[in-house]
Amino acid sequence: MLYRALKWLLGLIAKVVFRPDITGVENVPAKGAVILASNHLSVMDSIIIPLVIPRQVNFLAKEEYFVGKSPIKRLRTAFMRTIGQIPVQRGQARAGLEALSVAGEVLARGGIFGIYPEGTRSLDLRLYRGHTGVGQLALTSGAPVVPMALIGTEKIQRPGQKWPRPAKVTVRIGKPLDFSRYDGMAASPAIRRAATDEIMYAIMELSGQEYVDTYHKRPDAAA
Repeated sequence: MLYRALKWLLGLIAKVVFRPDITGVENVPAKGAVILASNHLSVMDSIIIPLVIPRQVNFLAKEEYFVGKSPIKRLRTAFMRTIGQIPVQRGQARAGLEALSVAGEVLARGGIFGIYPEGTRSLDLRLYRGHTGVGQLALTSGAPVVPMALIGTEKIQRPGQKWPRPAKVTVRIGKPLDFSRYDGMAASPAIRRAATDEIMYAIMELSGQEYVDTYHKRPDAAA
C-alpha cells in the first residue's frame, strides 16, 4: 500500500519534472517472474524505472545507502526499501554470488528484478559489454528478459551534481526475450555469453547507443 501511494505521488511529480515519453509498457508481462534489463546512465535510473513500470520492480542497491543513524539517513533507508531496493555488498566475488542469490529469490516468488548488465553507469553515454550474470539469471530462472532503454536521464543528475534538475526523459521497452531454447545449458559460459549478448543487442537497438565490446571499468566515484 505504501509503495503504491509513494509511486502515485512521485509519478505525478515525474510527469511534470521529467515529461517522460514512454513506449512499450505493454511488453511487460502482467504477472509472473520478469527480468528487466536496462542501460544505465544516471543514479536516477532506479527511481525512473519503477515509476514507469506498472508492477513493483526490485533492484540491488549499494549497502551504504542503508546504513547511518541520522534522521536523513534513516529516511533514505526507509525510502529505498519502500521502492523495492535491496541492499548488497559490491566489489567482491562473494558479493556477486549473493546478488545472484537475491535476484533468484525475487524471481522465484514471481516478482520483477531490475538489472543493469553493464554493472555501472556509462559516463560517456556508450553501451558497454554486459556481464553474464543477467544471462545466468535468465537461464537458471526461466524468466523472460524484457530489455529497456533510458534516454536523457544523465541530464537529470550528472556525476558530482548534488540535486536533480528537470530534464526530458525517454523510456523504450522492448518485447520479452525467451531463452528456453537453452534449457539445461546454464552451466556453459559460452551459452551465458550468447544470452547476455542477445540482451545487450536488444538494449542497443532501443537506446541507439554506440556499443563498445569491452567491460566498463567503474571509476571510484561512479555508482
